Amino acid sequence: MRLALALVHYPVLDRSGGTVTTAITNLDLHDMARSARTYGAERLFVVHPVAAQRALAERIREHWVSGSGKRRIPDRAVALDVLSVVSSIEDVYAAMSGAGRAGVEVWTTAAASRGLPVTGYAAARGLLPQAERPVLILFGTGWGLTPELIADADLRLEPIRSAADTGYNHLSVRAACAITLDRLLGGGAPGEPAR
Repeated sequence: MRLALALVHYPVLDRSGGTVTTAITNLDLHDMARSARTYGAERLFVVHPVAAQRALAERIREHWVSGSGKRRIPDRAVALDVLSVVSSIEDVYAAMSGAGRAGVEVWTTAAASRGLPVTGYAAARGLLPQAERPVLILFGTGWGLTPELIADADLRLEPIRSAADTGYNHLSVRAACAITLDRLLGGGAPGEPAR
């Protein structure tokens, strides 16, 4: 199974539903790279159309992978080495497969199902090792991925919900990433034997 993640900064939604570009957050890069490495994802793509924002992400990566950050905290270099910075989702598809979008199985995450069919984590966990194409899981910033990206997905993961039913569901993207990876690739639920 080949698995990659994409942190999408465009196209994503703002609070009123408009399509926008969001800014890169340093913590997202660090924490999502650490989760990606821990759970065996091959790459974490950071998708941003603005050259200055891509340069920022590259500087962060270089600091930890080959700069003074590597000397101080070598484990961070191992994590940040999975980071790839690209300008578009099409660049992600091209990097993953010579066939572009057709060569990639795209899975999306969202805080709400938006009326589209979703797949539960237990079922998705069983499908992941059977995937014939590399799997790419998209994580949206801002107020989430655009409806077009979600509609284009091969599989839409169910929203992450708390058993506490607090009525509040606005996780940081890095927290959603960690939860998603653990539900798909973790050692099992409490009481279940580790795989």
